[in-house]
Amino acid sequence: MINKEECLEIIAKYRTDEVMVTSMGTTIPWAKLSDHALDYASVGSAMGHTADFALGIALAQPDRKVLALNGDGSMLMCLGTLATIAGLEKPARNYCLFIFHNGTYEVTGNQEIPGRRGFSFSTIAKGVGFQNVYDFDAADSLDASLPAILHQDGPGIINLDVGQSTEPPPHRSPDSPVRYLSGTLAESTHELRKALS
Repeated sequence: MINKEECLEIIAKYRTDEVMVTSMGTTIPWAKLSDHALDYASVGSAMGHTADFALGIALAQPDRKVLALNGDGSMLMCLGTLATIAGLEKPARNYCLFIFHNGTYEVTGNQEIPGRRGFSFSTIAKGVGFQNVYDFDAADSLDASLPAILHQDGPGIINLDVGQSTEPPPHRSPDSPVRYLSGTLAESTHELRKALS
């Protein structure tokens, strides 16, 4: 099992100019590591849509790598997104989805997710047709493997077995110290669009 913050530090170490879409429990910790114009917080709307929002960016920007940092609870809310990604006629080769699997809905109080014991996103991903599926439960193996994974064609899924954490829900507010949470969802989306053009 890996510490979530340690995972994020490893991802930040190898991130260059990829679009980074964060979700719920990864939003504030990621902001402590990055303030890139291509960071986007998928919060302030319905939970569970980080993976599909990032897919939309990847399809609209095929020459730019898009990384999504999703929680297991959020992934469960839109599990069909995995079938959508894998079933595309033209694969999203620039798309990589990280799933932080801690077995709980972290930001709402660490309630246990359904099927916490024995649930495997990797098995589901392979079952719907993903070719590039990776599981990590140790920081050193993630650190050693991530550069090659990020440079290969996707779509790819990286399932991270992380320990429980107590991240509070991220909120958008004009006085937020986190830049990418200081505007409304619409304002942040317009900023990202400008950065991509």
